Order: sequence, then structure tokens, then C-alpha cells
Amino acid sequence: MTDPHHAKPTSERHVPVLKDRCINLLAPGFEAARSRGETPVVIDATLGMGGHSEALLQRFPDLHLIGIDRDEEALALAGERLKPFAERTDLIHAVYDEIPEVLADLGFTQVHGVLMDLGVSSLQLDERERGFAYSFDAPLDMRMDTSRGQTAADVVNNYSEDDLVRIIRKWGEEKFAGRIANRIVAARAGKPFATTGELVEQIRSVVPAGAAKSGGHPAKRTFQALRIEVNEELDVLERAVPAAIEAVALGGRVVVMSYHSLEDKIVKGFFQAGSKSSAPLGFPVELEEHKAELKTLTKGTEVPTPVEIAENPRAASARLRAVERIKARRAA
Repeated sequence: MTDPHHAKPTSERHVPVLKDRCINLLAPGFEAARSRGETPVVIDATLGMGGHSEALLQRFPDLHLIGIDRDEEALALAGERLKPFAERTDLIHAVYDEIPEVLADLGFTQVHGVLMDLGVSSLQLDERERGFAYSFDAPLDMRMDTSRGQTAADVVNNYSEDDLVRIIRKWGEEKFAGRIANRIVAARAGKPFATTGELVEQIRSVVPAGAAKSGGHPAKRTFQALRIEVNEELDVLERAVPAAIEAVALGGRVVVMSYHSLEDKIVKGFFQAGSKSSAPLGFPVELEEHKAELKTLTKGTEVPTPVEIAENPRAASARLRAVERIKARRAA
């Protein structure tokens, strides 16, 4: 059956989260570039369907955009959407922790802004056959890059019970991880899991009905855990945030939207570390090398307004943080 979403233009299928706030946070970095006679360059490290990128290119006619995505289908759709700006864009099939390699390949030494919109994209949720959603039956895949790597079915069918408990508890923050892992191992002994529906059925059988009242769908946390494991999302993020910080020039900005506490904790850690002096405690004078590299631009995390959530319910859990580079990058 044809997915009804395919009939819609990309701009209607995807409403960018916190679009105006992201653009306004990035803008001073581009201004700093212009003041030095440089062409402003931005990386959209999680291009998706190109909503944020399109808005940036429309607003800043001199801006060069580097769009990165590991999902080849997303790159193709974003490429169509961004065709009017083709002369000012480089769209690259890569994972967003590969920022240094991407910049080196393109011949850029620095950029003036980096945007990251983490988690699973609207495209991936809407494409039923990708297996990201627990609300309809589909192959148990969950790969953001379908050209490589293990699937969710591989994890569910091959991981030991201990490893399943570990990832469901750690990545899904699921208190019934032990029950779920035990049930998965018992069920797969009869027949390996092939679809999301089969997995949801087994999870439902062991998660108490009352838990759904406070925690949402009983499979929600387990699906999050599997998605993170399959795509190595938090490992990638641990490498990507420092790479983004290192890539921006003086006055440049890094803006990150995360969608669950595990992502936000990683982003917060790097941003806070860069915003502090490294001078030893009690040191009488702060030397230049001890000065903070970053300035925090958001007070805690910023969240979408009720109007934005009404327009795009998937924005509800978004948490935005942003920093500016206030100390020149170390010479290579």
C-alpha cells in the first residue's frame, strides 16, 4: 500500500522544531564571519528532510550550507527541497560525528555555526517499513542508514539476556527491563522476531497495564533503547558535540536539540565544561589558556511553545541548548 505521506511535498511532511529560535541563535555567528570578511558557513549535522536548512538558506542569501545525514533517503528528499540553493550547498552522506572528515574533504577549515536536531526524524517515523514506530507492524529494522549495520531484529534475536537487560535499562530507562528481556529470550526460542508487532505483543504481555498510564505506550522505552543501540546514537553524540565545538570559529555557535534526558545530559556536559575556566582552584591569575572557550546562550534548556507543539506534536519533548565560541580555536 502506498504511504500517504509520499504524496505530500517534503515541506508539508516535515515541520522543523524550534525553527525561528534556532535561526536567531545561529545568526550572530554569521554576522561575526561577515565582519571579518568571511563567507558564513553552517553545518546542519542532522539534515533530515531539510526544513531547518531551507529556512537558513532563505534567510541568509550569502550563507553556504553543509548538510550531513546518514539516511540516504533523507538526503535525496532534502536535495529536492534545497535544489533552488544548490550552488550554496554541499549535501553529504555521513554520520554527524564525522564533521572533521567532512570539512577536510570539502576543503573547509572552520564554520560559523553547527545545528544538531537529534533523535529519530519525521521521515523515519513516517516510513512504516523502517520499523521505528511501535504503533504499526513493520520489519524490525530501525537503522537510520539502511545501507549498513545490524538491525533491531539482529539485536533482539542475538543478544544475550544480560545484554538485553543492560541496553533496555540503560538506553530505555525502563524499570521492567528484566521482565522484557526474559520474555524476549523465551519467545525467540520458538521463533525469531521479524516484526515490530511481534515484539510489541511480547512486551505488552509482561509490562503491567497500570504502567502505561504514567509511562505511555508499554513498548516506548524498549523501542528507544533498541534504536539507540542499533544506531550507536549516544556514542556518536559523545564524539559529535566536541567535533562541532572544535569546528566553529570565534563568534560561531553550536545549537543542539535533544529529545530525551540521555542525549541532553551529554550535550550539557560538554557545553558546561567548555564554559568554565580551567584555572586550578586558588590560582591567583587566570591565564589565557585557562579562559573558557564557550559562552552559554540558553538558560538551562529552552522548550517549544504550546503553539509550536500544537503545530508539531513531535516537538513536545525537544530541549534546546546553545553556546558561542568566545576564545579562538587552537592552531592546528
